Amino acid sequence: MSTTSLLVQSIPALAQGAVLTIKFAVYSMFFGLIAGTILATMGISRSRTLVGLGRAYVSVMRGTPLLVQIFVIYYGLPSLGISLDPTPAGVIALSANVAAYLSESMRGAILGIQSGQWLAAYSLGLSRMQTLRYVIGPQALRIAVPSLSNSLISLIKDTSLVSVITVTELLRSAQEVIAATYQPLPLYLAAAVVYWVLCSVLELVQRLFERRLALPGRH
Repeated sequence: MSTTSLLVQSIPALAQGAVLTIKFAVYSMFFGLIAGTILATMGISRSRTLVGLGRAYVSVMRGTPLLVQIFVIYYGLPSLGISLDPTPAGVIALSANVAAYLSESMRGAILGIQSGQWLAAYSLGLSRMQTLRYVIGPQALRIAVPSLSNSLISLIKDTSLVSVITVTELLRSAQEVIAATYQPLPLYLAAAVVYWVLCSVLELVQRLFERRLALPGRH
């Protein structure tokens, strides 16, 4: 079989894997952003306990390999009586990991807001949480857009690691075709191209979004 024929026949499998890769990244980014926002809020809390817990979580998640975290959740938790299917285990692992990075991005963006914004909100009678929600949060989110977008792009590539727990995402789809055809080079290159295309599209969306946010009168 020629390389061209092989690649044409592998398109359905790679496309299916690419769709699952996107779903994994979107779900993980969604839950990771929620958890990351909570962690960022803990990081700027006046409670030393909350600050310490948040820093400890971030340190552990950033200081250990994502692959090890996936193994702990999928292979380790059953020893505690918690068994998860590959897909939810993968989403949980990716979400927990990206949350640590997103929290630092959000915390840095919050700290980058001028102190006068806080004082102005307090003068209007807003509480600390109301100020964070209605005044500081929206501004910080705008500042954090480039960093959040970069995290999503990295997440697209990190989804390849869940192939080790039999999740049929893009890389696993390519491996299954390779197992049937014994032609690894063109299929791994094809998978690499798909990852590159997905990341390039996200980079384009990021630039367009940043340009929109930068327009006068856009909020």
